[in-house]
Amino acid sequence: MKSTKVKSELSNYLSIVLGSCIVSVGFVLFINPYKFVPGGVFGASIVLHNLFPHLQVGTFSYMISIPLLILSYFFLGKGIGIKTLFATLITPLIMNGLSTLVYPSTEALQALDPTQLLGGVLDLSDHLIVAAIIGPVLVGTGSAFIVGRKATTGGTDIIAMILQKYLRVKFSNALICTDGIIVLLGLLVIGFGIGTGQGPASSSSCILSLYSLLCIFLMTKTLAYVVSGSKNDKIVFIITKKGNEPLRQYILQNIDRTATILSSEGLYSLEPNSTFFMVVPMRQVESITTAIRQFDDNAFVVVTDAYDAYGKRWKAFPDKNTIVIK
Repeated sequence: MKSTKVKSELSNYLSIVLGSCIVSVGFVLFINPYKFVPGGVFGASIVLHNLFPHLQVGTFSYMISIPLLILSYFFLGKGIGIKTLFATLITPLIMNGLSTLVYPSTEALQALDPTQLLGGVLDLSDHLIVAAIIGPVLVGTGSAFIVGRKATTGGTDIIAMILQKYLRVKFSNALICTDGIIVLLGLLVIGFGIGTGQGPASSSSCILSLYSLLCIFLMTKTLAYVVSGSKNDKIVFIITKKGNEPLRQYILQNIDRTATILSSEGLYSLEPNSTFFMVVPMRQVESITTAIRQFDDNAFVVVTDAYDAYGKRWKAFPDKNTIVIK
């Protein structure tokens, strides 16, 4: 039993390291060189790097993440999980190390010059949309490996939780505002050159803010998809006045599913009905609605989305430490 637990914990930490490596690749090769600011701690770090280029993006991540974790401990009353602390420390370290490897000189590293990235073979300056897609997908995928092990890399969600607790601001709104402020700072610093001593950048640089918003969207969607999978389960309500047995046998035997039968009553007719409540994969919906016609062509059927389904033959119930991505 102890050996199994050790292997499980080792697997968790290896997964976090793998996730951190993928996140670092996404940022170092596809986001940082093109001055995208995808919100969060790393987005803020990119802005600060443009103000103080002698410090790497990963170093600024340390300077932001660690104080945020301390704030979380004092203001939210939550202990800092060892896995979260590990992920917070290892990701910027890998990012800094990878950055040093892919740039040929200190000057290129400080400038985050894409023309010198890997000797210029990965310069996507003329194909920014490619970088704005590949980078966030990699970051979202890597983050999913970390979140799936009940850890985070720290971040602006801590600020959002503090605003929610003390100012009664809805968490999603607080997070949008926080990331929006970071993107706005990126526009001012990178787009207009405020604080850099270089003056306003070209008009095309201001468009980077739009790419930054695309990055935020893709990172969020990729993370949610990898953690939770595609949401293609459907809830089916079947209201019928006829006997339950034929439909019951079809559900049990033909599609190998089950359902809950509820006694109901028509509001207008006051006649008794049977309501079948069931959750099925999207691929089975058409066969069910087609088959129902054979049993009761006057039946009333409602099909709607099921965000998640837990229990036997579905997903296991999450424990109290599970991080839910919506």
